Amino acid sequence: MGLGISVGILSGADNNDADRDEGLDPGWTAINYVLNAAGLPAHAEPRSLPQLDSRSELDSCPYSFIHYLRRAYAHRRADPTWLATPLPEGEDPSQDEVLQVEYDYLSSHLICHSDAEGYYVPVDFEEVLFAKNEDIGLPGGMLGSSYRLMEELILVAPALGIQLNNGQLSDAEATRICEEAAQQASCYRELDSWIILFESARLSLTHKTAIVFC
Repeated sequence: MGLGISVGILSGADNNDADRDEGLDPGWTAINYVLNAAGLPAHAEPRSLPQLDSRSELDSCPYSFIHYLRRAYAHRRADPTWLATPLPEGEDPSQDEVLQVEYDYLSSHLICHSDAEGYYVPVDFEEVLFAKNEDIGLPGGMLGSSYRLMEELILVAPALGIQLNNGQLSDAEATRICEEAAQQASCYRELDSWIILFESARLSLTHKTAIVFC
């Protein structure tokens, strides 16, 4: 089992299971309830999209991988000169002291999100939104913005040795990241989760579709 990350989930571009439409409907209702409560525009998930071409070779990863990426982001935010090195085997990234401080702030859209379910929507808001009423059934209990997620992925990129040009990822660099991660070299867990999320955020913002953790 691992964390699946999807975009365009109602369009058929990323999902061939028609029964999933009905199962996800409560999520969309809850999303818009939370957005409305915050005075934000509703999100209308598109049901028709062109082919969504992600440059990530994966659309899922072990649940633990995202904690490695969150740890890297927390360190880079605390120290702009920090560079990632592989965490010793057996050390739990989620217990990192710097990451724990970021959890306390409740401000990072990358960090303050369920590990296993939930959404990022292409709506621009600064603070992570929390479902104050559990009865609305928002998966994960927190709602993130694809805009803020992209900003945070751009911020952590240099710490992982990722080269961006004005926030843009070239095809050649995307290929290099995938190849390095596939070889399980260096910080491959951080690279795997970064490229999946970056490509998901890019497609989310381009096509106004939600990122779904499931």
